[in-house]
Amino acid sequence: MILEQYYIECLSHASYLIGDESTGTAIVVDPRRDVDGYLEDAQRYSLKIVGVVNTHFHADFVSGHLELRDATDAWIAFGESAETEYPIKRLTHGERISLGEVDIEVLSTPGHTWESISLLIRENAGAIPTAVLTGDSLFIGDVGRPDLANLGEGSNTDLAQAMYRTIHNVLLALPDSVTVMPAHGAGSSCGKNMSDQLTSTIGEQRRTNPSVAPMSEDSFVDMITDGQPSVPPYFATDVALNKSARTLLDPARVVPELSVENLRAEISSGTAILDARSVEDFAAGHLAGTVNVGFDGRFAETGGMVAEIGDRIVVITYPGEQQEAAKRLARIGSDNVIGFVNADGTFPAELSDLVQAAPRTTVSELAQLLAGDAVTLVDIRNPGEREFGTIAGAVSIPLAQLRSRIDELPTDRPVVVHCAGGWRSSVAASLLRAQGLPHVSDLAGGYNAWLAA
Repeated sequence: MILEQYYIECLSHASYLIGDESTGTAIVVDPRRDVDGYLEDAQRYSLKIVGVVNTHFHADFVSGHLELRDATDAWIAFGESAETEYPIKRLTHGERISLGEVDIEVLSTPGHTWESISLLIRENAGAIPTAVLTGDSLFIGDVGRPDLANLGEGSNTDLAQAMYRTIHNVLLALPDSVTVMPAHGAGSSCGKNMSDQLTSTIGEQRRTNPSVAPMSEDSFVDMITDGQPSVPPYFATDVALNKSARTLLDPARVVPELSVENLRAEISSGTAILDARSVEDFAAGHLAGTVNVGFDGRFAETGGMVAEIGDRIVVITYPGEQQEAAKRLARIGSDNVIGFVNADGTFPAELSDLVQAAPRTTVSELAQLLAGDAVTLVDIRNPGEREFGTIAGAVSIPLAQLRSRIDELPTDRPVVVHCAGGWRSSVAASLLRAQGLPHVSDLAGGYNAWLAA
């Protein structure tokens, strides 16, 4: 048996290749859109990819099932209740997928979504299970949130109750030795307390995961419907894309470099300009109207919070990072990156009239502003983060909601935004300035710096 995990930090997303050396066949589970890695490993192992299984309709990225079907003629499968615009196999609870000796048992595990499934893997049909691919049902340290089927319209008690049964009647009924391999890790918006570990075991989760500890169904429902991260606005679009016969990713597309004249034209026309440089370099000097979404953070997901899927986008990157930036945005369905500009240190002299510094507020400066009631402080952290402490008087608007709630902020007094450490607040402050709000800065070091002081 061959079992490979592929993990991308930018989306906290794990996908898998399962292969059988005896027959040379394989399937891919929960693939991303750029599928070269799966194809290269299949060739390295002398495997033919015959199928693609999605454990559910993903909301945080566009799955690569159509790209793999195009490259390999593989079938595509989902859980039994899935409905799509393209032909699929509908997998039922207890159904087996045989790759030869390697045996894969389908487990119906609703809760995150209704069509959610997990895959129980054995080296042969009579063996003790080796691993379970849990999708977004059981995470390391958490369970999947139940409200994404409604895409942020409120908690879904029915799904939460289904998740309770999934965890206690299906997944925790597996042997303690079974390796748990989920579809997401720490940082994903698909849960709230995920570990940065990429694998675990059923036994370890039984002992250490607070979300699967013995409790009543009502207590479980209350726990997993409270404090979840705000839903990024592009999630609904990505679910629709994953159900549709959408356009395939073109792996050969090269994003062109823009001239100064073309860049000015894009800025004037309102094109979204994402500056992927560090917070420090952006603060030192950036082009007016650009939004700082640093490449060193959750670039793709955050890009989906500040620009609509389908918007024209220009990326400003360090030299050599522009194609990777476009690829990461394409993973969430933003295929319309129309050009790039490299910036390493200073911008071209022809753009000097557009270059400005980003104001940042220190902890001591914020304390003085708050004491004089001379500022609106906006906390852009997620609800679960605020449980560990807040700055008195701060207005809570999570980053994922900021673009749609700008009208709630005053224009006649300074606005300071803060997150935990200062990365997201640079995104938020630059977004507000790009949307026309004057006198906006962010708290250097974020809540962590405030707490330390």
